[in-house]
Amino acid sequence: MASHSDTLVVFFGATAGANGGKLGSDEREIILLVWQIVDLHEKKVGKLHRCLVKPDTLELTDQCKEETGLTLDDIIKAEPLDKALQQFQQSVSSEVKCLGRSTYTLCVNSPLVIRQALHPEASKKNLVLPECFFSFVDVTKEFHKCCPNAGPVQKLTLSSMLEYVGLAAESEQLMGVSEVRSMVQLTLCILAEPYNHTFSCVETVKYKFDSGTCSKTEPVDSETVIRARGLPWQSSDQDIARFFKGLNIAKGGVALCLNAQGRRNGEALVRFINSEHRDLALERHKHHMGSRYIEVYKATGEEFLKIAGGTSNEVAQFLSKENQVIIRMRGLPFTATPQEVLTFLGPESPVTDGAEGLLFVKYPDGRPTGDAFVLFSCEEYAQNALKKHKQILGKRYIELFRSTAAEVQQVLNRYMSTPLISTLPPSPIVPVPVLASPSFLPSASSTRDCVRLRGLPYTAGIEDILEFMGEHTVDIKPHGVHMVLNQQGRPSGDAFIQMKSHDRAFMVSQKCHKKTMKDRYVEVFQCSTEEMSIVLMGGTLNRSGLSPPPCKLPCLSPPTAYAAFPTPPAILSEAALYQPPLLAAPRPHQTTAHSPAHTLAYYPPQPHLYMNMNMNYTAYYPSPPVSPSTVSYFAAPPGAVAAAVAAQPHPSAAASPVLPQPGALVRMQGLPYNTGVKDILSFFQGYQLQPDAVLILYNFSGQCSGEALITFPSEEMARRAVAERSNHPFYGQQVHLVFCN
Repeated sequence: MASHSDTLVVFFGATAGANGGKLGSDEREIILLVWQIVDLHEKKVGKLHRCLVKPDTLELTDQCKEETGLTLDDIIKAEPLDKALQQFQQSVSSEVKCLGRSTYTLCVNSPLVIRQALHPEASKKNLVLPECFFSFVDVTKEFHKCCPNAGPVQKLTLSSMLEYVGLAAESEQLMGVSEVRSMVQLTLCILAEPYNHTFSCVETVKYKFDSGTCSKTEPVDSETVIRARGLPWQSSDQDIARFFKGLNIAKGGVALCLNAQGRRNGEALVRFINSEHRDLALERHKHHMGSRYIEVYKATGEEFLKIAGGTSNEVAQFLSKENQVIIRMRGLPFTATPQEVLTFLGPESPVTDGAEGLLFVKYPDGRPTGDAFVLFSCEEYAQNALKKHKQILGKRYIELFRSTAAEVQQVLNRYMSTPLISTLPPSPIVPVPVLASPSFLPSASSTRDCVRLRGLPYTAGIEDILEFMGEHTVDIKPHGVHMVLNQQGRPSGDAFIQMKSHDRAFMVSQKCHKKTMKDRYVEVFQCSTEEMSIVLMGGTLNRSGLSPPPCKLPCLSPPTAYAAFPTPPAILSEAALYQPPLLAAPRPHQTTAHSPAHTLAYYPPQPHLYMNMNMNYTAYYPSPPVSPSTVSYFAAPPGAVAAAVAAQPHPSAAASPVLPQPGALVRMQGLPYNTGVKDILSFFQGYQLQPDAVLILYNFSGQCSGEALITFPSEEMARRAVAERSNHPFYGQQVHLVFCN
């Protein structure tokens, strides 16, 4: 018997497109259902039923017409799927009752009709399937269990199985009828002597996706993981589970990927209960979620753990409550308290366990990020909370959207691993390039479209500066607030702000000069990016004018990246005249006599200069400004020549310190000019890249050249990245990847 059932309903379905082994792979609708009952006690069969189904899209492929013998005139008069399923349930229930039986189980020749056709279509049409469609037995697997010598289960067909037990194939030409009669014959054969088989391998379809947590130490089979791309940004784990309806996803097996700014990037890693379900998921490549088609690719267990795995006890405790709906809040004031958040959500959306159901995301030093996760016990409460989207808390509008356990882990992992300041490498190892042109922070220009704030309170943050700027905040360029840190990585009391124009910078310097911030007056000076660089090198800027630093030679390369620049002899001689006290004499790079490369000059790194000039971080915010979602720092110097150095044919080039680490090199072309290292790491998420594997190339004016060099751990991974990611969109632009042999 089939588990506890006393009746089998042999079931068959066909779609308006591909059938057989490709059933359901083209999203075509069901147009034919055929079934027949088998009494497991009496070994008797009931009446055979054949029901046509009218699809929403009245179109049949040529292959379908040939295989089924159906035409549009046949199906246009049929009932839609919901009516056909009602007819099926009423017919089966009535017949089972007449036989004196009480339960029944579906029996199919392949799980495709249930998992890949019926459940996905019902999900798209918001149909509630009868309970009988959530469990079934596969006659092919049962036959293989009964007759293991018949051959591999993947190669078994109805005709080969009938031939093995000595039965003749059905002569019926009508599609569906012949398949059902063959399955009935086969079922009765293995139920009888000498097999006396019992149908016991009941497969199930999960009613809903179970959220949960995943530990970084948990083993994850790479044969069970896929990567989905092209998801709508507002998709939740439940939406993704609905896209894969009919396939069983492991508990907590949906991990939404985030970009460098902590926002969803339209990708997700999904873990299934076994490789069979993963293979069926791959067949849904370019199926649709709403109006968008979703790409589905293989992924690895390591990639899944990198996104979904977590080790934080705080997170584990927060997510330990079962069957909770998670909402993410973004843009909270940094001073927001649990009670203020609970009051904001209101009594109509009570948080599970009050303040215990709130998880504020913080940096390693305890500073709030403006993000929080909230638990609700039911969907109704969560929906009420989502109605508060973009309502005001304090002086800020708050964003609310659905989240997942995996996203909680990912956000916490990302923020807790964010360095407070850049780690300085040992001096003898990292070469610092000498620039032959003015400083590049953030782009060389003599236009006085910036302002310098001097005398800021040491406790002042981005939020305080935006409040200080008042009505002029709207005139700040995106990514245009730069806080300068001192040698210890703490605020120095200075900040530079890029305005949209010279006139706006002038207005700010006139109206905000000596305004008060937290009981301190702040001086505001108009300046250019060139003047900004000179100040960072030790010069002074005030109302009386600009005083140059002791050194004319800018040396603003951060220590975390490598680059080399050709230095003309004239510049070297000038460097000898204007040598800063903290810099050693230039040391030419050793090249052979036959090398056509220019002489390269290097200076050893000096922590004093780094902390003064480069340990600034930038708050990224849209307009109108909201809470900064990430805190980062500039970590890539100008280096357009680095690619040329890396491509030199001479052996000495291989030993050049241009490359961050050994491995396979890929050139990335067509990047937006505001690209950062974190953006590139996000684009290559899952390829095991570290920040020092990314080298962004700049031109001599300090602007991004639109190219980068990426070092992959192995040639195989580099070639895979080129094959999978080349010509993919990167923040609205197509990027091209080239493998550098």
